[in-house]
Amino acid sequence: MTKADAVTTTGSRATRILAALAALGVVWLVLLGLVFSPADQTQGELVRLMYVHVPSAWLAYLSFSLTAVGSAFVLWKKSQWWDLVAASAAEIGVLFCGLALLTGMIWGRPTWGTYWEWGDARLVSTLVLFLVFVGYLAIRRIPADPTVRANRSAIVALIGVVNIPLVHFSVKWWRTLHQEATVLSTDFDPKLDDLMLFTLFFSVVVFTLVFAWLLVHRFRIAWLEDQVDMHSLGIALDERRREAELVGGGS
Repeated sequence: MTKADAVTTTGSRATRILAALAALGVVWLVLLGLVFSPADQTQGELVRLMYVHVPSAWLAYLSFSLTAVGSAFVLWKKSQWWDLVAASAAEIGVLFCGLALLTGMIWGRPTWGTYWEWGDARLVSTLVLFLVFVGYLAIRRIPADPTVRANRSAIVALIGVVNIPLVHFSVKWWRTLHQEATVLSTDFDPKLDDLMLFTLFFSVVVFTLVFAWLLVHRFRIAWLEDQVDMHSLGIALDERRREAELVGGGS
């Protein structure tokens, strides 16, 4: 069995297990979030957005942090494996970060009276984080030598990840419409109904399973694409050598 075959087989098994767990978790999350969990005394039914918004934000942090770790190994060890991990995590992070922005805007309209407020530090810093990693993915699409491309994108990721603590602590460091952390508050008192708190933690677990499934699946595809590119490059080089030999032999 080749290395590519091993990656494919392992990835298939992992994705099947993760997909089953994630699907079961999503079903239970829907029931908990929409049926069993009570409405909030202040926000009413709008609080149910929290079960998507909060895990989306945390998974964006996790994804971009993983991209930064992979990028550090790219620059340090020149690791192709970590480059693919970093790129895969960045794609998923952009997805979750976009979802966090979207749900935040939907929540903001009835709460603040507007979908977007440019003066809000949390909104703007999250948008900057989103755009930086969209730029990271755009740089990876620019035709270049694989090593050069990996190094360029790694530098962008390491610069962009610095924005994560700015996003997270923006509600404490600057004046903002966004509420402070509900669960990870300084007094460790989330002030949530027990079932609401359980549903929130459960949503984070379920979203993490979805993240893991997406990461394994995307990495497997990226690895196979990379192997195809290397194989195609090898064929092209062999053809060029044969052409050179034919030209040399005929002269």
